Amino acid sequence: MHKFMQQVNQKHSLALKTFWDLYEYSVSRRSEFWTDVFEYTNIIHTGSIKRVVDESQLIDSVPRWFDGIHLNFTENILWTRNATDPSNHHGTVGKEDSKIAATEVREGVSEIRQLTWASLRKLVGRYASAMQARGVKRGDRIVIVAANSIETLVVILAASWLGAMFSSSSTDMGVSGILQRTIQINPKYIFMDDAALYNGKRVDLRQKMTEIEAGMKGCDEFQGMVSIRRFQEALDISSVPRTQTLEDFLSARTSKPPPIAQLAFHEPIMICYSSGTTGIPKAIVHSVGGILLNYSKEGVIHEGMNSDSVSLQYTTTGWIMYLANVGQLLAGARVVLYDGSPFQPDLQTFVRLIGDQKVTKLGISPRWMHEIAKAGISPREITDLSNLKVVTSTGMVLSDQLFEWFYEKGFPAHTHLANISGGTDIAGCFGQGNQLTPVYLGGTQGPSLGTPIAVYDSLLPNGPGKEVPDGTPGELVATAAFPHVPVYLWADKTPVGVKGSKYHSAYFARFDHVWAHGDFIVIHPVTKNVTFLGRADGVLNPSGVRFGSAEVYGVLERHFADRIVDSICVGQRRQQDNDESVMLFLLMKPGHPFDKKLVLEVKEAIRRDLSKRHVPKYVFETPEIPTTVNLKKVELPVKQIVSGHIIKPSGTLLNPNSLDYYYQFAKDEVLKAGREKL
Repeated sequence: MHKFMQQVNQKHSLALKTFWDLYEYSVSRRSEFWTDVFEYTNIIHTGSIKRVVDESQLIDSVPRWFDGIHLNFTENILWTRNATDPSNHHGTVGKEDSKIAATEVREGVSEIRQLTWASLRKLVGRYASAMQARGVKRGDRIVIVAANSIETLVVILAASWLGAMFSSSSTDMGVSGILQRTIQINPKYIFMDDAALYNGKRVDLRQKMTEIEAGMKGCDEFQGMVSIRRFQEALDISSVPRTQTLEDFLSARTSKPPPIAQLAFHEPIMICYSSGTTGIPKAIVHSVGGILLNYSKEGVIHEGMNSDSVSLQYTTTGWIMYLANVGQLLAGARVVLYDGSPFQPDLQTFVRLIGDQKVTKLGISPRWMHEIAKAGISPREITDLSNLKVVTSTGMVLSDQLFEWFYEKGFPAHTHLANISGGTDIAGCFGQGNQLTPVYLGGTQGPSLGTPIAVYDSLLPNGPGKEVPDGTPGELVATAAFPHVPVYLWADKTPVGVKGSKYHSAYFARFDHVWAHGDFIVIHPVTKNVTFLGRADGVLNPSGVRFGSAEVYGVLERHFADRIVDSICVGQRRQQDNDESVMLFLLMKPGHPFDKKLVLEVKEAIRRDLSKRHVPKYVFETPEIPTTVNLKKVELPVKQIVSGHIIKPSGTLLNPNSLDYYYQFAKDEVLKAGREKL
């Protein structure tokens, strides 16, 4: 980042010295900044820039970026352009044929596979040739339902080679969840693993394949499924209709790889999905230029990734962090593709993998850190972490206790803890780490370069919106356009910049002319850390006092980690209620009772650490916390249920039946009995 800033200074005769100088430049001179990123990261392209962006256009008009530029996602992954090469043809700088590009590791480190850059290029070309022979062309959709494996990586790169759009889902997602996503985009092919591994168990996926194929009957462009052998022996898929093996599919290839399709900067390449925890997920379409430029900015400039880096991001293929990990290949880094649970066969195995693979950047969740800390494991004491430079944490709010544990007991002092937060909607971060400011306790270090953010008064109704001062919680908004917003939502019949479109309703209906992201945040008045307090639609609001559930979770982690496994905190406001009540559900550790004494202790701790306004009106025990397949606890469905609504569980939920327990709490007699019992 410092090197980039010096180049900006030299190019524009500036005197930027701090991160905040650079950030102000990045949001006030957007055309120049994003051109600087484009040039600094040596993105392979053809054509020349006619206009970077019309900066007079508001963000809700979704202006186009980099007119005149054409590029390809896969080409930039597999090759690196020499900065001095005026011809824009690809070379091999930083991606030497003999170096390892991808390392696949299965749960428990039971098997390791590796591909060099040369073999990866050859394999992707082979797959692309077969896809072309099977009729896949520019603009078609390819879906993959598979593990975080080499095959998955090759499939999405082969699709992009041809200019087709790719979309990925994880195999642990339910059939309905997969179909909710896949049917929307009417793909030409679905590539799917024939089996899966999780928690030490092999799962036969042929029945799921059969049900998915049956659900695709109404998709007129769908040609069939391709079965990928996941283990040594391929499973017999002859009984699955319209399904062929990967080997049969690849037999159609031509002798040479097809030409690489160059797309305009704004053309679509990737489709990902909102969480859909309470309904049909939005199919979010991202541009080839947007994701290339942003992943290059975040990886190279924010995180310092280069050809000597090794990235390990724990993720499923159904989460945007999967693409973030793949994006590290842009810098010539080696990526470690991990398949399975990070807790198998024990809590130390995954930790040792970090040292064994000489990982320089680890991407993980607060949930993983919590489990490791709870077990008394110190990663720095059980493996060599001398290579580890950056640890990113995302997926939920990182508590103050885990910040402290990270440096006091968990990881080496030289490691940069970069708490990050953004989303699928922007294929990137709003809050991110940087290399030029200190790491303070709590929140993210600050905003991501080039994304102009503000905090708006969350108590105002939809309308103009009003910015609040630092230190005041409110809703996260983006005030000006940046390249990696979606180009459109799939099947949106109204143009993106028009009121009434799905796109406008999703992001611009809340406040005029700004992107409302749906997060409840606060900016620290001194450190400028951006702290994410929870989702705005799940914000707790008793008697008009708004706060995030993360504040309550922090108290529980500080004082009750020895007795409480997990918790979920939601607001209840039924049709007959005059005000919102805060409800807290506790999942107890085995052998620890849920009783009146505990409830009083919990309430007193919340009152003492936060305020009496934060104290929940109701505290109940729960047998299970609803989570997505990525282990993110989901508050909104519980909030709706206890408020008297009947919902249809989304296919993204790992344990949809867990919601059934919460319906009883919409009844007066249950609430009354619960309070009397305590």
